[in-house]
Amino acid sequence: MNLKKYLVRALHRLQKGPGYTYKELLVWYCDNTNTHGPKRIIKEGPKKKLIWFFLTLLFASLVFWQWGILINTYLSYNVTSSLSIGFKTMKFPAVTVCNANPFKYSEVKHLLKELDRLIEAALERILQPTPGNGSENVFPPLDLELWNQIPLVLIDEHDKDNPIILDIFETNQTAGANETATGNETIVSNLPALCPQCSHQGSDNCTYRNFTSAAQAVTEWYILQSTSILSKVPLHERIRMGYQAEDMILACLYGAEPCNYKNFTQIYHPDHGNCYIFNWGMDEEALNSSNPGAEFGLKLILDISQQDYIPYLSSAAGARLMLHQQKSFPFLKDQGIYAMAGTETSIGVLVDELERMGYPYSDCTMNGSDVPVKNLYSQYNTSYSIQACLRSCFQNHMVEICGCGHYMFPLPEGVNYCNNEDNPGWAYCYSSLRSSIKQRQICIDSCKETCNDTQYKMTISMADWPSEASEDWIFHILSYERDMSTNVTLDRNGIIKLNIYFQEYNYRTISESAATTIVWLLSSLGGQFGFWMGGSVLCLIEFGEIIIDSLWITIINVIGWCKGLKQRRARARYPDSPPTVSELVEAHTNLGFQHETAGALPRDEALPPEPGTPPPNYDSLRVQPLDVLGPDSDAE
Repeated sequence: MNLKKYLVRALHRLQKGPGYTYKELLVWYCDNTNTHGPKRIIKEGPKKKLIWFFLTLLFASLVFWQWGILINTYLSYNVTSSLSIGFKTMKFPAVTVCNANPFKYSEVKHLLKELDRLIEAALERILQPTPGNGSENVFPPLDLELWNQIPLVLIDEHDKDNPIILDIFETNQTAGANETATGNETIVSNLPALCPQCSHQGSDNCTYRNFTSAAQAVTEWYILQSTSILSKVPLHERIRMGYQAEDMILACLYGAEPCNYKNFTQIYHPDHGNCYIFNWGMDEEALNSSNPGAEFGLKLILDISQQDYIPYLSSAAGARLMLHQQKSFPFLKDQGIYAMAGTETSIGVLVDELERMGYPYSDCTMNGSDVPVKNLYSQYNTSYSIQACLRSCFQNHMVEICGCGHYMFPLPEGVNYCNNEDNPGWAYCYSSLRSSIKQRQICIDSCKETCNDTQYKMTISMADWPSEASEDWIFHILSYERDMSTNVTLDRNGIIKLNIYFQEYNYRTISESAATTIVWLLSSLGGQFGFWMGGSVLCLIEFGEIIIDSLWITIINVIGWCKGLKQRRARARYPDSPPTVSELVEAHTNLGFQHETAGALPRDEALPPEPGTPPPNYDSLRVQPLDVLGPDSDAE
């Protein structure tokens, strides 16, 4: 049987109720649906029919409008935060302690000798700005090579339109345009452009950084210069010039168990030199805290040797410490706290656990594998953090734009640290990059927060330690234990005592959950549909049924249109009316015996057939009937 004809018959069998036209189908749907409104349209009078038609259309529009709002709310993937409090034995955090001063001055003095002479002469010039007090009066003469690369200048802005720029080591005064300051005389650090010999006296291709205090300008200038010098020192030499664990950690006690400097892991931190981490969890399992309270925490006594500080590099004295998770890198400059010398600092710890939902609810990452920034801190075998990502991103931009890496961040492979000799314009490039909002936004957009994080909330209290009554015997004992000397080699300015402990075992978990779920969406959609139209899921199935019926009717109409098109083409090919059966039989008879009636020779004059010639086949002369009924016609 023809496939198209079978399809049409199948559709006819399935299409019993609604009818075969769109109007019949619509009337059947309105009469049989369970949705309120359509029935009244076909059963009421003309006026009420119009009213019900308008109401049904209005409420249907409201339903679709509300559905759009609900679906859009669901696709926004909002979250709600919930706070829960639990009680359990917790892992003691990793504790990183560093000296606020990165190097012993006695070890780096030979590297910073010329730099210190320059800054001392500059300070004298700033405090006594009199003629003839320049570098020519200093003996031995100053090496101004470092100064000329990144000089300090004074700007006199009594005349706002024509400020006077005065080099600290020169007596020439130059009017510079477009300079701004907040006071009459401002100390600035002039960061040169890419040209290493850039003139700072009003040159347009130089950049001036303004400061309101000479202390800020001197500190910034000294950090830039010392960074350039120390970046050329090998890492093992920098570690040697820092504070060693056996000298810095005088006493250690964890709970009731004694510990010493061997229980700490040493890392080199560019900001603070040698740092030491307790309970990092790299080589051994992390320690659990047996009980809350000060008696079950970590107790340390540190010696910061304040008398050996670098005078112009570290203006703060004390220990820098930070609590963080195991196997995470400590970013003390951002998250660390200071402990003051001559005090006992008690730190009570509370734990907050953060649990964020991942994609599509938030753009967080589990381990940083989906972050496009290469983590330069992975060389420490530490876990991913957004601080590590931001600094890695900045260092990558620094390498790409400036051609070298900054001393404060890890280096990519095959790159060297910036210094004044190999990279004369690095300071200007670094300053421009650091102040660039565009570059910061690129890094912020590229980095992601971690989905799970642990934060330690600290309650800090301090007291003088040791007391005046006990300092004599305490310093004697500590000096003897460290130096095996009966003389007192320690004093209040270099001693710090730390107590770090859990305040309680209660921990808070701040977790995110989806504000809208698929169950919420379905119930909200059904509620709106039921409120405005009185419908349910079955009503939607009925609506789907009428759509399928409409498709069936459309298919039937298309097939009928194609069949009529074929018939019209056949009529165009054969314009005469089709022959009758008698006419076909007569044509067949006449065609079969045409050789006897149309000019045939007399029998006696007929030529015999040649030998081997077969007799004529009259069956092949049958007339094929014309297919005028079309290919789909079937005589049943």
